[in-house]
Amino acid sequence: MKIFQHKILHPNDLDQLEIDFIPEVFFLFASPTFEGTEEFVTRLSDRFENSILIGCSTAGEILGDEVLDSTIVLTAVKFEKTNIIMEEVDLGSYKLDSFSAGRALSNQLKGPDLRHIFVLSDGLIVNGAELVKGLHIDLDKSVSITGGLAGDGANFDKTFVIAGSKIASKKIVALGLYGPELKIGFGSKGGWDSFGIERLVTKSENNVLYELDGQPALELYKSFLGDMAKDLPGSGLLFPLSMRDEDNQIPVVRTILAIDEKNGSLTFAGNIPQGSYVRLMKANIDRIIGGAEQSAITTKESTENQHQLAFLISCVGRRLVMKQLVEEEVEAVNDVFDKNIYTTGFYSYGEIAPFDKFSPCTLHNQTMTITTFSE
Repeated sequence: MKIFQHKILHPNDLDQLEIDFIPEVFFLFASPTFEGTEEFVTRLSDRFENSILIGCSTAGEILGDEVLDSTIVLTAVKFEKTNIIMEEVDLGSYKLDSFSAGRALSNQLKGPDLRHIFVLSDGLIVNGAELVKGLHIDLDKSVSITGGLAGDGANFDKTFVIAGSKIASKKIVALGLYGPELKIGFGSKGGWDSFGIERLVTKSENNVLYELDGQPALELYKSFLGDMAKDLPGSGLLFPLSMRDEDNQIPVVRTILAIDEKNGSLTFAGNIPQGSYVRLMKANIDRIIGGAEQSAITTKESTENQHQLAFLISCVGRRLVMKQLVEEEVEAVNDVFDKNIYTTGFYSYGEIAPFDKFSPCTLHNQTMTITTFSE
């Protein structure tokens, strides 16, 4: 596997790129505040017309040990023993049915020797939990899935994905990787603390929560936040919910995407099933950094091969909590891996991966999720 990385500060930086191989794929993680993303993507696609371009908007870009803003981080890859195919679906074509869109996408990628699907999605319109269910319902269990939901800082206004020369919202794009020589590692850990009593979800619909213990969910949630309630939904990133149900015996974390004052409801990145139990969570910075380190350890132990390329997808809520300490979680991950590994990624609105090699793929929030490729 050949790999080249570069930090793009201006669209004209393309003229300075000197890559000594012809990339099969460019992974592009772009800040929504970068000026000239469409220009850069168009020019890159024209210059490397036989290369795949895949990426998304971010709440912060990761390159090596750095956490960046207002950049595009570029990783060019040429696989030596692995075939790749990119497919995309428009959520609008499926009437925003995330399950059906995910199912259609994975069926487009199904084929002999499919080993892994790396997926990137619009981060606001999609129901990430339903997307994951749709992606793997028709797949052989040997096919792993990882990826994340695009971000928009803490603005929750507009996200996009990059698929070839196109940049668009309401899209899901995925890369299928094929061949027995490809080795994939993955892990996902959080580090947040639960507190308070566990509450029963008494009314919900998919990812919209209406009532907890028979009380309006938004009103109850605001009572926890106090003065910070006026900053919702952004302040909700600091106080996610831990949720367990029959499908998630290991609790998963759910982050707020939107609120509805009229209905007194909260909309989350993934499902909050009626009959499930939730608890409020808060940050512990030491444990968050420790969670990132543990995710790296889990990933490293998931395959015996030397890791060559790592994608770090961490939740925007973690970044908001850690503030100027945010690079410490990225450094903690890199300290676990060999020094010659290439690292990239982004801060997201949701992370997609199994907890470890023994568990099914699921949607996470507030985790550091890592995917590694090696041949």
